[in-house]
Amino acid sequence: MTTDAAAAFAAAYGDSPDGVWAAPGRINLIGEHTDYNEGFVLPAALPQTTRVAARRRTDGRIRLTSVQGDGRVTELALADLAPGGVPGWAAYPAGVFWALAQAGRPVGGADLAFTSDVPTGAGLSSSAALECATAIALDELFGLGLDAPARALLAQRAENDFVGVPCGALDQMASSCCVAGHAFFLDTRTLTGRQVPLDLPAVGLSLLVIDTRVKHDLGDGAYAALRAGCERAAGLLGVRALRDIGIEELPAAEEKLPVELRPLLRHVVTEDQRVLDAIRLLDAGEPRGLGPVLTAGHASLRDDYRVSCPETDLAVSAANAAGALGARMMGGGFGGSVLALVGTDRLDAVERAVRAAFADAGFTAPFVFPAVPSQGAHRIA
Repeated sequence: MTTDAAAAFAAAYGDSPDGVWAAPGRINLIGEHTDYNEGFVLPAALPQTTRVAARRRTDGRIRLTSVQGDGRVTELALADLAPGGVPGWAAYPAGVFWALAQAGRPVGGADLAFTSDVPTGAGLSSSAALECATAIALDELFGLGLDAPARALLAQRAENDFVGVPCGALDQMASSCCVAGHAFFLDTRTLTGRQVPLDLPAVGLSLLVIDTRVKHDLGDGAYAALRAGCERAAGLLGVRALRDIGIEELPAAEEKLPVELRPLLRHVVTEDQRVLDAIRLLDAGEPRGLGPVLTAGHASLRDDYRVSCPETDLAVSAANAAGALGARMMGGGFGGSVLALVGTDRLDAVERAVRAAFADAGFTAPFVFPAVPSQGAHRIA
């Protein structure tokens, strides 16, 4: 894994890098579309990572190449970086350079070569992995002394203000801050949280990711429209964010909103409650109870938030029918991946059932793999 990024660097630039860093994609047990509502999330890092081999420059220029890209080197001047000015995948790492400068932490430039096994467009935060790998590489190359949350917030700013996707902090905080063998319970208002042990194999359970191969593009306006709807609802209710409406206040709050905003409120409030329910189950040593929480979360995303699609709905129903304890779609929606909680002895049966259901429906075969809670961004060479 280390040598692939270093080899890409040598092929592109004809020399060795100063170091190699990695940042993971992520799953999210529960807490979808709550982060930009200042609510609660419960992610874990994946073993799949974006790796970057990097070398300092001092001439104010950056060069970017990716094994998964077009194979070409994109060269940019730091002084010319501006939101919306860099097309394609290169906007994500370029945005981190820009965000550092905006935060008063300018760097002198760098050569970067990326490679990744995080599936793209699958709701597993491939863009955050790209940004967070860049952030930790630049932090260490230039001795900036940033901690993991600070790097995550710079990466989020890159995606919000440079790329133009109004995401919350979930993806970047997960990619930067997660710890192997744990889920990360995060309050996205205060950006405080704690690592929650998640040793599911010890109790005969596993997490299974079902990538439906339906790609989404969060820059297409649908995600922004959902966020704007939530902000409008909060304004009408006189609160800072929908996180401030408690589950017991929900019926009365719904009555104060126009009909089209009520489902958004209902999802956010009940989803925050599902995160709190999940934490109570894990703290009580009852991880099997997470199954119904996941399935209820999917129903809310499907029926209230309306970000599901036929493929994710089928993956959930087929997994549950084959013996999964619960399942739900992850990520922004409109495709992407499903997370299922499965007894380890039922993994093969659930995978076969989902594949058969997709084949019967004429859908593209899904990519299925186990999710093992792994380490956040770190140096590997």
